[in-house]
Amino acid sequence: MKTSLTVRSVLIAGAAISALTVAACSKKSDEAADAANSAAASASDAATSANASATAADATATTAAMSANNTAMGDAAPPK
Repeated sequence: MKTSLTVRSVLIAGAAISALTVAACSKKSDEAADAANSAAASASDAATSANASATAADATATTAAMSANNTAMGDAAPPK
């Protein structure tokens, strides 16, 4: 009888430890998933910002090129 009580206590303790482990691991995986989602959103925002910056830089470069071209054309001597 004492042996069965000991075995029963060990089984109950093992089940409790297993339940705590599962609960702890599940919480960490949820937190990790939230962190991954947050990182993905931040990366998407950064990509959008980089794209906007590239578009602005392209527009600035185009304007500068046109201005340089107009200046060069204005400096050219008129045909005789």
